[in-house]
Amino acid sequence: MGAGQSRNSNALVVPQATAALDQLKYEVAQELGISIPQDGYMGNMATRDAGAIGGNITRRLVQIAEQSLAGQFK
Repeated sequence: MGAGQSRNSNALVVPQATAALDQLKYEVAQELGISIPQDGYMGNMATRDAGAIGGNITRRLVQIAEQSLAGQFK
């Protein structure tokens, strides 16, 4: 698989969310002190770092959803 090709089969339900998710990725990485290469290629990133970023993104998305649901039921 060459550079720039992706095997990711995850499809976003809202395609316009791509920019917001990318921004969240960079924010979480910065909070954790992990630098993401500017060219976007993360093949040289340690698995632990990538997992930490993904785990924290998931945690934050769950918090946002919980707050949203809590606001609906008040």
